[in-house]
Amino acid sequence: MSAEIVPDSEHRGLVGRLPPTLRGLALLARLDRPIGWWLLFWPGAWAVALAGGASTRWPLILWILAGSIAMRGAGCVYNDIVDRDLDAQVARTRARPIPSGLVSLKLAWLWLLALCLVGLVVLLQLRPLAAGVALASLAPVAAYPFMKRITWWPQAWLGLVFSWAALVGWAEVAGALSLPMLLLYAGCIAWTIGYDTIYALQDREDDALIGVRSSALRMGRRVRSGTALFYVAALAGWGAAIWCVRPDPLALLSLLPVALHFCWQIATLRPDDGTNALARFRSNRFAGLLMFLACAVVGSSAG
Repeated sequence: MSAEIVPDSEHRGLVGRLPPTLRGLALLARLDRPIGWWLLFWPGAWAVALAGGASTRWPLILWILAGSIAMRGAGCVYNDIVDRDLDAQVARTRARPIPSGLVSLKLAWLWLLALCLVGLVVLLQLRPLAAGVALASLAPVAAYPFMKRITWWPQAWLGLVFSWAALVGWAEVAGALSLPMLLLYAGCIAWTIGYDTIYALQDREDDALIGVRSSALRMGRRVRSGTALFYVAALAGWGAAIWCVRPDPLALLSLLPVALHFCWQIATLRPDDGTNALARFRSNRFAGLLMFLACAVVGSSAG
C-alpha cells in the first residue's frame, strides 16, 4: 500500500484506508495533497477581498474554493494522463496511479470528466463576464503539461494558470476588467514561479536525467537569489494593485507580514534538502492567508 502513495502525500493514513480504486482516484486528483488547491484558491479569494467583497461576497469565496478543489483535481488528472510515460521514469512520481497501474487510462478520463462537471456547476454561479474569463483558462491549462518539454520556465506557464482565479474573482465582484486586477494577477504569476521553483528542487536530479526542464535547473546555484527576486516581484505587483485601490502608504504596510514570511522562506531554504524544500513550498498556504488578510483590510477600507 505504501508504494502506491507518493512520498509528499499529506494524508497518507486517510487515503491509505480507502479501497484500491477509490484510493487511486483520490491520489490522481491529489486529494491527499490539499496544498495545490489552496494555492489555486488564494488568488481568487484575494481578488474578491481587494475588490471589497470579503464580507459581503463570502458565498462567492466558497464557490471559488469548491471550484479550486475540483479544477485542480481535473488539472492533475489531465497532467498525469499526458505525463504518464515521464512519471514512470521519475522516482518521486512512478508510484502515481496511472504509471503504477492502480488506475486505468479509461477510468482516468472518466474521473476527469466528473471533476469538470463539478467545475461546470461552479461556473454556472458566475455572471457572464466572470464565466467567460473562467472559460478562457481552458487553453493555457491544456497546454501546461507540455511546457516542461519545450521551455526552461514551465513554472511561468503554471503561474498563468494557477493565478487565473484572480481574474475571475475580480471580474465577478467589480463587474469589469481593470488595472488593479492585472497588477494582482502579475504579482500572483511571480509568486507561483517562486514557490514552484522551490517545489521543483525535489526533482532536479531526475529531471536532469530524463531531459525535463524547470526553473530550478535553470537557476542552478542561484536558486535562492532567483526565487527571492520573484518574491520581490510578487510583492511589487501586489503593492501596485493595493495602491490602485487605496493610494495610501499605510495600505502598503498590510503587505509586511507576507513579506516577512517570504524572507523566512528564503533565509531557511536548503536547496539540496528535498524535505526542507517541500516544507517551504507548503508554507505558502500560510502566505496566502496573510495576503488575504491584507486584501480584506485594504478592500474594506477603500473608497
